[in-house]
Parts: sequence; C-alpha cells; structure tokens
Amino acid sequence: MKSEAFLLHALTPLHAGTGQSADIIDLPIARMRATGIPFVPGSSLKGVLRDACDPDNGGSLDRGTIDGLFGPPTEHAKKHAGVIAVGDARLLCLPVRSFRGTFAYVTCPLLLQLARRDLPGAPPVPTIEGTKALLPHRSKLAHDGRVWFEDVDIDAKEDVAEVDTWAEWLAKYIGTAEMPEAIRSRFAVVDDDTMTFLWETATQIDTRIAIDDETRTVKDGALWVEESLPPETVLVGIIVADRRRDGTAGSPDEVLAAMFKGLPESLCVQVGGKATVGRGVCRVVRFGEGR
Repeated sequence: MKSEAFLLHALTPLHAGTGQSADIIDLPIARMRATGIPFVPGSSLKGVLRDACDPDNGGSLDRGTIDGLFGPPTEHAKKHAGVIAVGDARLLCLPVRSFRGTFAYVTCPLLLQLARRDLPGAPPVPTIEGTKALLPHRSKLAHDGRVWFEDVDIDAKEDVAEVDTWAEWLAKYIGTAEMPEAIRSRFAVVDDDTMTFLWETATQIDTRIAIDDETRTVKDGALWVEESLPPETVLVGIIVADRRRDGTAGSPDEVLAAMFKGLPESLCVQVGGKATVGRGVCRVVRFGEGR
C-alpha cells in the first residue's frame, strides 16, 4: 500500500452534511463524534475524484481504467473492489473574522499534530501555554498585543519562529504566486480550547426559504437553516493505493500515478451538497506539488 496526502481548499461555502437535525440548525455539517472537528467524508471525495477522471468532465482516463481504479458501477460491484481508498478530509485551517487584517487562517496544536501525521516533512508544532494566539513575522492581526477573532479576545505573541515556518509552508499550497503574503500575514495558531470554540461557532449559517410559484410568497414549512464551512477553509486528507491480488491494477505507485495523471491539470471540483446554489467549489492540491 502507498498513501499520498492532499489539501482541500474551499473556494465557496462547503456543505458536507449529515442530513437533518433536531437542533436549531436543520442541516449541520459533518463533524467527528469524539472531537467535533469538521470533516468531509471520504465517500464523497472518492466519487468526486472518480468523476473528475472521466473524459466528459475534463479527465483523461477511459471508463475501463476508471472502473479498475475506483471499482465498477453498482450493478457490477461484485466483479472486484477498487484499488483507490480516499480518506476523510479533516479541518486544518478555519477562516474567522478578525478585528485587524479582515480575517485569519486559524488553527491549533491539535490540528497541526494530526496534519503532521498525514503530511511527512511538515514543520514542528508550536507549544502554547494558556489561552493565547501565536503569530508569524509581519502579521496583520495583532493590536496592542491582542487579537480579536469572532467573539474571542486573547493575548497574542508575535514573531514565533515555528508559526512563521508553518505560514510559509502552507502559503506554497493554498496561496497564489501573486500574493503569498496574504496567507502568511493572516496565519494564527491558537490554543486547543479556543479553537474548539471557533470550529463550533465560526462556521457559516444561512437561513434558506422556498418561494411558492403561484403566490410568490414563502411556501408553508419551507424555511430551514443550513451550516457550511466558509470559503478559504483548508482541510487535509490522504489517498491510499493498494494492489489487486491478480495483479491487473499494477503496483500502488502505478495506481496513484494513473489516478493523478487522469485528473484535469487545474483540479477544481464540486464537493458536498447545494451545488446549484454555488456551494462546495474546491481546489484539490496534491501534496508535494505546491508552487
């Protein structure tokens, strides 16, 4: 088996939901049960990548190769399993409102530690004592030694070397060649407790309605609240390639090479629900292929 990491960078609000809820939010996003960390299920991502390899969608693989990599269609599912496994994409950075700098890419030691497990060569994780925000060199976020993220007001420590390294490293993958400073100057690492509060309260909440075609008023019962991860959210996941016992799929290295070769050069995909209202447009960034 061989695995390769990828980053999922949301360009529009991303709704990967769990169905209806009895809570205030009718359509919440998916969260890990033990930690509450937002994630995008691997089952959704696998289907998205399969479709992206299809020539009708800009890919370059024939249908036989696609079936060999991802598994045959449902009606022929008993023939063989696929050799590509796509893991859940877990939150790495959450964009939140900031009193200075407009918004911040916020993460925490827990998310960075989990990311390092999937991203070989990632920088060391900074240590935070107490409730605090650590900022890189030339940050735009602090004012008089403090930061204001959403409803959180905490002390800030600037020019932290480990945070500067993470900001530089991430800017290669989620920034643009024209404005890498936009990532570096807005990156922040907060303590785990503060981050837990932010990933529970700083998501995008939208109230939606449906209009009756005849009366041009709201349909009875057609009022609901849905939750999304905001644009600029960054998630991390892994793709695993295996070999089929009959040897027909090739080695794990060949499997991964074939899949990535079949994807469009500029990989922009739609993930999750609410596609017709612009939700879920994301970039898939292959780890190791940053600028």
